[in-house]
Amino acid sequence: MIVIIIIAVIFSLNSYGDAGIKIAKSTIEREPLPKGSVNETDYYTDELGWIESKSVLVSGLKHFYDKTGVQPYVYITDTVNGSHYPSFTELQSFAESLYDELFTDEAHILLVFFEYSPGDYMEYYVTGTQAKGVIDAEAGDILLDYLDTNYYNSALSEAEMFGGAFSDAADRIMEVTKSPWIPVLVVLGIIIIVVILFIWWKRVKKQKNLESEQTEKILNTPIERFSDSEAEDLAKKYEDKKD
Repeated sequence: MIVIIIIAVIFSLNSYGDAGIKIAKSTIEREPLPKGSVNETDYYTDELGWIESKSVLVSGLKHFYDKTGVQPYVYITDTVNGSHYPSFTELQSFAESLYDELFTDEAHILLVFFEYSPGDYMEYYVTGTQAKGVIDAEAGDILLDYLDTNYYNSALSEAEMFGGAFSDAADRIMEVTKSPWIPVLVVLGIIIIVVILFIWWKRVKKQKNLESEQTEKILNTPIERFSDSEAEDLAKKYEDKKD
């Protein structure tokens, strides 16, 4: 039972976010873009007035930039081409056009976050051609998983939601995710060794106790109860031990 609990806890901690959303694994070794790839810009546009702490948001976005070499930009809005009810295709086209308006390089990642009604949101990201060398499809999924996880965490402010998602995603993206089963197998191996040693110790102890009981029984048996040959053998046995 203890082993099962340990396995469940370790697997949960390594694979799932706070909202129970499974975070995609990072299976690829990635190198950050070389310095000088980005024509640096601001980090976000907030059309909804969500961001109360610029420093918190920008800190997380800069961490992403430092780790990946790709500068992130968050665009928060409730309107796409004048509509509060755009389709996902319209959001996609809007984001792609916005990338060309905002940047003069191919080393940015633009995240457009759309929400008109609370709890009903869409998100879409666009990466420049050069940025795709780091932010591939798997890396993008990791970012969106963290963002979705943070969105449902009511303890976070909007600045923490976006900044934390980018910061955590950068750390995961730039390292290959270790299998959660490695520590589980190590713990399981230790438990098996302990069990084997305990069983061995119990058997040795049982054997010693049995030998002690047999010896005590023999010593407490009157020698008259043995045949002459048995008595001679026993006497010779204990004389040999004394010698």
